[in-house]
This record gives sequence, structure tokens and C-alpha cells, in this order.
Amino acid sequence: MAPDVATMPQLQDYQLLINGRQVPAANGNTFTTVNPATNQPLGRIAKAGREDADRAVAAARAAFDDGPWPRLTPLERSRILHRVAAILRDRLPELARIETMTRGKIIVESRGDITASANCFEYYAGLVTQLWGEQIPMNGPLLDYTPREPVGVCAQIVPWNFPLLMAAWKLAPALAAGNTLILKPASTTPVTALLLGQTCLEAGVPEGVVNVLTGPGKEIGQHLAAHPGVDKVAFTGETGTGRQIMATAAGTIKKVSLELGGKSPNIVFPDTNLDEAVNGSLFAVFSNAGQRCTVRTRLFLHQDIHDEFMSRFLTKVR
Repeated sequence: MAPDVATMPQLQDYQLLINGRQVPAANGNTFTTVNPATNQPLGRIAKAGREDADRAVAAARAAFDDGPWPRLTPLERSRILHRVAAILRDRLPELARIETMTRGKIIVESRGDITASANCFEYYAGLVTQLWGEQIPMNGPLLDYTPREPVGVCAQIVPWNFPLLMAAWKLAPALAAGNTLILKPASTTPVTALLLGQTCLEAGVPEGVVNVLTGPGKEIGQHLAAHPGVDKVAFTGETGTGRQIMATAAGTIKKVSLELGGKSPNIVFPDTNLDEAVNGSLFAVFSNAGQRCTVRTRLFLHQDIHDEFMSRFLTKVR
């Protein structure tokens, strides 16, 4: 039976975040995000296109070239990143509920992801004051040194399996180093990335430093990878898409960071504590419903413990 329209929750509208403002897509298009547990719509999301990507790059470019963020002292940036972490902790129940509703995670994992996101910002808030270059010995009365400088405008494309945490892993180090950025979350899980962008503004990150584009990755991602105003592109996702991004970015000789699909082994030696090894192996392959690039999809067992391990393992799997 179809749900009664009168009882369905009112859709919330979410806009793009460009130059410190929440704005609709230039073409007015939107798409709907749904609760994967019920397939009921949760939000109406602005669907960015190339014109919006150009606007976001222009905002990030201006914020980097002429804005205060790259010119703040490391300690000033550190204080703002600490505020981002504090806001995430204050909003943990709300953000965890949204993460579960839009991604389908069990709530305990969503809470853990929000906490880990706050931890990430705190880590880089501490690290930002510890960035230094090297002095290189020279043959003669010369001084040769290498300072650490921000790269510039960074395009960051993240997947759907850890929506907020992946965004935090991309944003926090880039912000700590003084970069500006355009974040492109997965189309199925855009909401918490938008909220993270708004959190950065609330914490004191200047306008234009953090921009968030929601919409089709094939169009926006490729456009950002080719854009001459982007200095670096970072992508987490499947290998085929990463290969395309690398090829596209080569046209403007961008810096590229790729975190692609893995096939990770779990190796168990004969002197292990079997109970701990079994439980650890279950977590390694089934946590987050197995949707992790570091999931341990192969299990290598020493022959002396093979039969006993598999007996305990399969009992718990069942």
C-alpha cells in the first residue's frame, strides 16, 4: 500500500554552498535523496551543473588569491578547526540521525563516524602548527631551504559509504594547510556534507574557502578535474573513475590524490588468541555492511589453526 501523502514528512530543501551562501543550482534543477531503509524521500537537493562548478571554482580561487585564509597564522587556523570539531560534537545526536536516515547505517556506526570526524579536525588543528620545511646542506656559503606552502584550490570528491567522515578526511588537512576547496559529495548522501560546509562557516572559516556542490559526479567531477582554476583534485572511489580523473587532470598537470578500491588480506598466525582473531576478522569484513575500501575480503589462515578458526568463525557468521 502506498503511504498516505498527508502523513509523509515534509521534504527539506538543501541548496549548494558557494562563496559562503546557500544558493540554488543555476539551472534550477533539483534531485531527491531517500531513506534507503524505506525508500521514502528525505530531501530535495540542488542539482549542480558546470556553471555552478565554475562559480564555486571562482569563489575558491578568489578566496585563495586574495582572501585571508592562506594568510592566517597557523595558530589562527588551528583555533577555527578546533571550533569545527566542537560544533560537530555538540551536534552529534542530530548529525548521527541524519547520517543514518540518508545512508542507512546503524545508529551506533553513525555516532562513531561523527566522533571520528570531530577527532579528524582536532588532529589537524594540532598538526597545523607543526608544519615546517627543511634546510638542505649546500657546498659553499649558500642557504637552501624548503618552506611549506598551500597548494591552492582543491577539488575533493568523496563516496557514499562514509559521507561525513570522508568529507572530514578531505577538508581538515586541506584547510589546515591553508587551501581553499570545492567538495563534491556522492549524490546519494549529500546532506551531511552540506551541513559540514555550513559548520565550517559557523566556526569562522571565511566565505569562499569551503564550497559544496551536490549533483552528478560524472559531469561535475570531470569538469573540476579539467578546470584550469583547480590546482589539485582528490578522489576516493572506484578504480575506473579514478583512472578517468587522473587522465583528465593530466591536461592541466594537476596534483592528484586517489584512494581507490582495494583487495585487502587478513592474515592469522598460529600463536594468535583465537577468540580475538575471530571477532577481529568478523569486524574487518562485515562492519559498515562490508562497504569499505579497507574491508578484509581475503582470509589467510595458518594450517595449524585453520579448522578451529573456521569452526568458530562460521558459527558467528551464521
